Amino acid sequence: MNASTAAGWAERHQVAVYLAAIAAAVLVGWTVPGAPVLAPAITPVLGLLLFATFLAVPFASLGRAFADLRFLAALLVLNFVVVPVVVLGLSRAVAGDEALLLGVLLVLLAPCVDYVIVFTGLAGGAAGRLLAAAPLLMLAQMLLLPAYLLLLAGPEAVAPVELGPFAEAFVLLILLPLAAAALVQRAASRSATARRVGSATTAAMVPLMALTLFTVIASQVRGVGEQLAGLAAVVPIYAGFLLLMVPLGVLAARLARLDVPSSRALVFGGATRNSLVVLPLALALPERLALTPFVVVTQTLVELVGMVLLVRLVPALVRDRDPRHSGGNPPSDRKAPRP
Repeated sequence: MNASTAAGWAERHQVAVYLAAIAAAVLVGWTVPGAPVLAPAITPVLGLLLFATFLAVPFASLGRAFADLRFLAALLVLNFVVVPVVVLGLSRAVAGDEALLLGVLLVLLAPCVDYVIVFTGLAGGAAGRLLAAAPLLMLAQMLLLPAYLLLLAGPEAVAPVELGPFAEAFVLLILLPLAAAALVQRAASRSATARRVGSATTAAMVPLMALTLFTVIASQVRGVGEQLAGLAAVVPIYAGFLLLMVPLGVLAARLARLDVPSSRALVFGGATRNSLVVLPLALALPERLALTPFVVVTQTLVELVGMVLLVRLVPALVRDRDPRHSGGNPPSDRKAPRP
């Protein structure tokens, strides 16, 4: 089996590949004592995955994607008006435990700006529009997160939170992969090496996603398992968030009269959270909140399983009723990876 055939097989069977990666990660993370040493690899692996994602989106069309004010408005309202109301209701179940409450609020109030682009593309959504919106989402959550924490948890919850890791994650997970992808795309017209790098990286999308799933879960599952009794209360909150946000995203897309690719992107943009970026915020908290990072990681584990399922579910929920009136895919979305 050559590389092209293997890549095609992996793309056709991507859900099975991801489930196998998750199962292997749980097994390795739980049985191998040294598995937590994989944690420092999360950022570079995720950065490589995002580099591959950005390569699949033609940068020449990003200006048009960013100019889609209807999509941007729907995305901002969904994440910064609807989501806080949902989170307020769900978080009351742990309102009496400061560490659990802060972890739930940190992760659920922050919309994802990284692997949501990958999952959106895999579901046939407008990955380019989410890519264009990523800097705006990142900036908005940096500005609004302290205010929402103050409103939903009180001043004691805001005091220990440092926002510096947000800026670091923005550089490492957005700016650097984005700049590298732009350079490779620009060089591809005159360099065979750049074209080969681009083709190989794009073909490796499914293995890179599987590697990301494995790295995150294998490095964290033991710590979560050891704290499972204290974390049990947040699992139904995270599952409930996904169950609520998918239909709310579909409804928001219909109200905004978005086309099918943009509707799928909006669903993923509302349901997926920024767990890998807010984790450094949780790790910087004082010792009395030592459980909070595990609360954030638990959301990652629940969400990754949910995203694998949503890659198949969302296209079934949001489909062309009449292809002549679907709104069509912009060029930036047609090249996004699909199942």
